[in-house]
Amino acid sequence: MVIKEAIELFKEHQKGSVKKSTLKSYGKFMDCFLEKFSTCEAISVTADQIGRFLEESTEGLSRATRHLRYAQLKAFFNYVIEVTGLNAKNPRTAAVLAKAYKKVLHRPRKIFDKETVDEMIFNAGNLRDRLILELQARCGLRIGEVLNLKVSDLSGRKIVIQEPKPGRDAEVAFMAEHIAARLAKYVAAKQLFPTDRVFPLCYTTVRNLVTGLGKKLNVKISPHDLRRHLATYASRNGVPLEIISKVILRHQDLKTTQIYLGKISDTEAIRWMDILHGK
Repeated sequence: MVIKEAIELFKEHQKGSVKKSTLKSYGKFMDCFLEKFSTCEAISVTADQIGRFLEESTEGLSRATRHLRYAQLKAFFNYVIEVTGLNAKNPRTAAVLAKAYKKVLHRPRKIFDKETVDEMIFNAGNLRDRLILELQARCGLRIGEVLNLKVSDLSGRKIVIQEPKPGRDAEVAFMAEHIAARLAKYVAAKQLFPTDRVFPLCYTTVRNLVTGLGKKLNVKISPHDLRRHLATYASRNGVPLEIISKVILRHQDLKTTQIYLGKISDTEAIRWMDILHGK
């Protein structure tokens, strides 16, 4: 079976077995692989050829993305071997490739306490900067979602995220009443039209805002740390994990949410046992 036929079968198989976002993730990458090896017999493609292809197609990308591309090709060849019944070894399992594209282990990130985040927000120089921080630290928006926000996306205490993470449909985030009121006041004062971006800034500007406020408190912090803080703060205050995952962070998998949560100390564990069962 040549690569072209194998990829067509693989795509048909995926349509009934994976999510829409997964299909989109595979799409362009597999098209590039097809362009490179379309007339080759699938089982004849060597680990060296795959290694060179991966180097070319993932140059400059993050380690996580490089591992994802490796895993996608591995899944493809596993499928081909299964449907053809061939007694063959997946070329993707070569030790040199497995080592070069190994899975990235998530290291625990520092979780900032409420007092630190509150002081950062208090120190914001103006209403615009305060809202940008609050939408991340109080509502769970990603920095890209904040910057892409348009006036028409706002509806009372709801925010429609038109372009969330790649491959996903529109999502809805929620605001506390006082934040929604502040945001409405800001939009009115700026006389913004429905199609206007609420915060017409670039990523670098906002990152510098966050890191600059952190330096004043002698902490190293990034925009995404504000979202991570919200997850842990909600968890420590008894918000169910399902709400944190599906409503606040809008994750598709609870395992992803668990990566965001800070470690629980012995003192914290004992405190929750007292809350649950009484002293």
